[in-house]
Amino acid sequence: MDALMKEIDVLKPEVKNTLMFSQGIDSTKKRILMIYLLRSLGLAYHFEEEIYEILEEGLEKIEEMMAGEDDLYTVSIIFWVFRSYGHNISSDVFRRFKGMDGNFRESLKGDAKGILSLYEAAHLRTTTDHILEEALSFASSHLESLATGGTCPTHLSMRIRNVLTLPQCWKMAIVAAVEYVSSYEQKDHDEMLLKFAKISFKVVQLQYLQDLEIATKWYKEVDFASNSPPFFRDRIVESYFVVLAMFSEPQFSRQRIMFTKFFTVLAILDDTFNRYVSLPEAESLANSFKRWAPDHAMDQQPDYLKFVFNFILDTFQEFGKELRPARTPYSVKATIEEVRTLVKANFDLTKWAQAAHVPSFEEYIWRGYVTNAVNCYMKQYGVTKQEAVRELHIMVEDADKTINEELLTTIGVSRLVLKAAMSIAQMIAISYNGYEGFTHPEGKTKEYMTSILVHQFRL
Repeated sequence: MDALMKEIDVLKPEVKNTLMFSQGIDSTKKRILMIYLLRSLGLAYHFEEEIYEILEEGLEKIEEMMAGEDDLYTVSIIFWVFRSYGHNISSDVFRRFKGMDGNFRESLKGDAKGILSLYEAAHLRTTTDHILEEALSFASSHLESLATGGTCPTHLSMRIRNVLTLPQCWKMAIVAAVEYVSSYEQKDHDEMLLKFAKISFKVVQLQYLQDLEIATKWYKEVDFASNSPPFFRDRIVESYFVVLAMFSEPQFSRQRIMFTKFFTVLAILDDTFNRYVSLPEAESLANSFKRWAPDHAMDQQPDYLKFVFNFILDTFQEFGKELRPARTPYSVKATIEEVRTLVKANFDLTKWAQAAHVPSFEEYIWRGYVTNAVNCYMKQYGVTKQEAVRELHIMVEDADKTINEELLTTIGVSRLVLKAAMSIAQMIAISYNGYEGFTHPEGKTKEYMTSILVHQFRL
C-alpha cells in the first residue's frame, strides 16, 4: 500500500497540472472534457476543489464556450459534466442538432461517440427537459445497432453495451470507473492517466478488502449461523458492496463498515417479517421496537426472535458508542425512529399477508414496498403483468427526473448530503435493474462485485 501511495503522490501533481493549466483558446472547454475523463476513470475525488473551481469559472463563460460548437460529443459531455455537478445549464444547447423538420438530424447516427454521449446526457433530464426526451428516444434507437453492427471500435462497443445496461449517472461510481478503465485501455489513451487510474483503483480495492475483513469478523462473532432464523439471507459481502454506492472513496472506511452493519440490520428485519414470523410474534416484535425494549410477550417468543431483537439493539448501542466522540447523538436517534417506522410497515405487511389482503397500489407504495407492487397494481387497475411493469417503469423514469431536478434546484444543503442522496438512488438502480440483485446476487451483481473486489488491473 505504501509503495502505491508514493506513486500516487508522484502522479497526482502531474495530472493536476494538466487539468489546471490547459492552454489555448478553448482551454476551459478542454478542462471540462478532462473532468469528464477524470470522473469516468474514478479519479475525480483527488481533485474535487479544483473541479468546482473550474466549473464555477466555466459557468460564467458557458454561452461563449458553446457558441458555434457543433460537435455532438463535446456539447453532450459539457452538458453532462455541468449537470452532474449540480449546475442547471439549459438543455436548449441540443437544438442545434435538429433539422428543419424539428427532429434530430439523421446524419448524426453515424457518430457513435456522439450518440453515446447524447444518450448519457439525456439521462440527466428533468421534468421540463422535453428536448432530452426526444434525444433519449433518438439515441436509444441507434445505439444497439451501433454496438452490434461491427462498425464501432472495440472500446466503443464495450462502452455502449455497458451504458445500455445502466447509464453512468445511475451506476455506482466505482463500478462505472472499472468499466471505463477497461474500455479506455483499448483505445488511444493518456498513459499517465491510465496508470494513475489503475494505481488509484488498486489502493481503493485494498482498502475495501481491509474493510470487508473487519465486517466479516464482526459478522462471524455475532454468530448468525447458530442464532439467526434458517431463512435469513447470508449477505455480508452484498451488504458491503451496496454501501460502496454511498462511500466509494478510500477515506470513508469507518462509514462503510457502519453502514454494512446497518444493512445487515435491515436485511434481518426484512427476512424476519416477510418469511417466517407468525402474527403474534410480529406484533410482539413491533411492540418491542416501539418501546425500544422487550415487551411482556417477548419472553415467550422463540429464541431466534429474541436474537433478532437483541442483535439490533446491540448494534445500535455500538453505533452510539462509535459516534459519541463526534457528539452526534441525533443521527442515532433519528435512525432509530426510521427503524421504528420500517418495523411498523413490515408489521402491516405481515397482517395483510396473513389476512390474504391485497392492498391498493397507493397504500402499498406509501409503506415503502416496491418489490411486489406489480401484483397490487394489476389487481387495482385490472391490467396484465406486462402493462403493470410498463407503468411502473414510467413511474421510475418520472422519479429519476424528479431526483435530477431536486439535485439541480436544492439550495442550502451540503453537496456531500446531495451526493449521498444520489448515491442511494444509484445503489437501488444497480441492485434492482431487472432483477433482485441482493436476494439473488448470481449473475450481474456477482459480476459487479467480482470486478470491484477481485479483479486485478495489470499495472
